[in-house]
Amino acid sequence: MGTHLNKDSLLQLIREGQPLSSGQQLRLTFSLSVPAILANVSAMVMQFIDAAMVGQLGADDSASVGLMGTTAWLFEGVLTSFAAGYAVQVAQLLGAKRAADARQLVRQAIVVCLLFSLLMAGLGLVLCGRLPVWLGAEPHIRPNATIYFGTFMLFVPFFMLDIVASSMLRSSGNMRVPSALNILMCVLDVIFNFFLIFPTRQISVMGHTMTMPGAGLGVMGAALGTATAGLVVSLMMMYYLAFRSKELRLTIDSGSFKPAWGAFKKAIKISAPMGAQHIMMCSASIVITGIVAPLGSIALAANSFGITAESLCYMSGYGIADAATALIGQSLGAGRKRLTRSFAWINVLSGMVIMGVMAILMYVFATELMGLMSPVPEVVELGARCLRVEAWAEPLFAAAIISYGVFAGAGYTLVPCGINLVSMWMVRLGLSAIMVKSMGLYGVWMAMAIELCFRGTVYLLWLSSKRWMRTVID
Repeated sequence: MGTHLNKDSLLQLIREGQPLSSGQQLRLTFSLSVPAILANVSAMVMQFIDAAMVGQLGADDSASVGLMGTTAWLFEGVLTSFAAGYAVQVAQLLGAKRAADARQLVRQAIVVCLLFSLLMAGLGLVLCGRLPVWLGAEPHIRPNATIYFGTFMLFVPFFMLDIVASSMLRSSGNMRVPSALNILMCVLDVIFNFFLIFPTRQISVMGHTMTMPGAGLGVMGAALGTATAGLVVSLMMMYYLAFRSKELRLTIDSGSFKPAWGAFKKAIKISAPMGAQHIMMCSASIVITGIVAPLGSIALAANSFGITAESLCYMSGYGIADAATALIGQSLGAGRKRLTRSFAWINVLSGMVIMGVMAILMYVFATELMGLMSPVPEVVELGARCLRVEAWAEPLFAAAIISYGVFAGAGYTLVPCGINLVSMWMVRLGLSAIMVKSMGLYGVWMAMAIELCFRGTVYLLWLSSKRWMRTVID
């Protein structure tokens, strides 16, 4: 077998039951992972810049955005989990060489997921005024926090279109287009924020002073910038899925958009544990935000910026996890369990190495990273201390992230849900509640590092078993 086959040819070998050498497996893993890693890292770089823009408004505005960031992530994660129930089935159908059935499932997914997003948007709008109070935010932070979250929720249906289209393309092995478009979304986010957050002002470019127009919307501008960028890219992503995708474009054949009960039940079986664990994980993060909030605006801003800075490290793990989900789904769909196991370990070990290197960089440049986002010395110092303790946990965090992607590709989501919930609610929350009393925010981050090491170890032990390798298609 040739050693220079491209990504599509290697995927075809999986579907046809042909052997793949270790080198080919590694090359295929990286050909799928690299675009996703670049997209995720660039997204975090742009979020980093976004946070730095808001940071220029002051600690209070930064705290209002940071306060609602976890809740926005909760809603986005639920949407992603719901779409994954269909995307995993599509990957396995393609692995079984049932492309026509996969396209029919894509049609159904678009309708069902869009309806679900409308329900979630309505729920978010109802809750947006109450959430800052429930999270224990100081009274002067609450109005901007409500504005930020409410604006985000208005655009949720467009975010869902992006999630559905990108997850379907990834399930087919196409990582480049979703990655490129999501990078574009990050760039647009920064551009829109530049004009929407700040007022009209004088800036100096190469010694020349010029007037830069701006809307001066502050926190609302940050939300509108992100939402508008998402709207533009969601339409582009959906266009590519429907008209350009090699295997999934809907113009290849005709079909019904009417949801089928059988496919919906399978999707719920996969996505319900994922959604439930994401809700519980994010709820735990919200509880932690509530633990941090009484410490004041400095601690809340340092916590928010620290999470953003750390994401530069772990987003590479999520990129590899995306590739793992597609490879595991297609390998199991083709009935190739030995190859499935091999891909699982290649992905997990590669991710641990990459995130380990990123953790070293984060440790060394912690102060510089925080300094880019906030001009407040107290925020920078506290955030850098938190980042350095977290760096030690990143390799095992990689093991947890990518193993979860492996299990998701197998449609095996119930046990990982249990692992995450026990780890988050019993280990992290328990330790955080104890350690915050004597160590403040640093204690909360130390508890996080301990919990991530615990979670990664449990995932590695479970990955070594064979109980997770099963298919979900008939």
